Amino acid sequence: MTVKENLKRLNRFKWMFNTSDNVVTYIHEIETQVTRKYQGRAEFIEGNFSLLLKNLTEGDGGCYTAAVSGEKNKDIAKYQISVQERVEPPVLTVDFNSTINAICNVTVTCRGQNTSVTSSCNSRTCSQVGGESRGAETSTVPLLSVYVAGGSIICNHSNQVSWANNTMEIKTICVSKSGPEWEDHYTVMILVIIIIIIIVGLGGTAVICWLKRSKSKLTVSAAGSLLVQSLHYIKSTIVNTVDNRI
Repeated sequence: MTVKENLKRLNRFKWMFNTSDNVVTYIHEIETQVTRKYQGRAEFIEGNFSLLLKNLTEGDGGCYTAAVSGEKNKDIAKYQISVQERVEPPVLTVDFNSTINAICNVTVTCRGQNTSVTSSCNSRTCSQVGGESRGAETSTVPLLSVYVAGGSIICNHSNQVSWANNTMEIKTICVSKSGPEWEDHYTVMILVIIIIIIIVGLGGTAVICWLKRSKSKLTVSAAGSLLVQSLHYIKSTIVNTVDNRI
């Protein structure tokens, strides 16, 4: 921070923070006093009365005023300083997901420093559905944004001096219906069909053999009735097997 005026006749010069805290006091041709709070962090340049601040934190943000006392007391320079620290990586969590007509829909929440955004996303875009207030690009409050790029949901956390992000691949959130679960069901159905063919074949063979060996006279309708009862038994057994498997 610099002073543009040409200062000649002065007794005392000060840099102040928020009009109340002295940072540096300069007594003409006698001494320069740096307040203990700013020792090691504030450097006063006597040649042009400039003030250099180092190792700033957010608490150092505010109004800095240069004032002189001599024939007249007056403020000769003011600076409004905003200090922003590096943002932390955001936390991205999945609240809900579903797949309808092969379209994956995901609801996620992105959390940053004292703010959060909830968005509904698919493979193409995201739209905000809730969350706390977000900072603007020109604000000291960090900005949270959620969007889709390259098959991933991206949460970006940024301010005017830094940014960080967190990503999730959409395909890892929504399992495709052609995945392992449906492949298992398909395998079960194939096995059930094979078992039906085997049981029906064995059952029919057993009935034929029994009819040949039996000395009793069975009508065709009686034999058919026996076969139908056998098939009903086989059907109920297979249904119970499939239900237990699923």
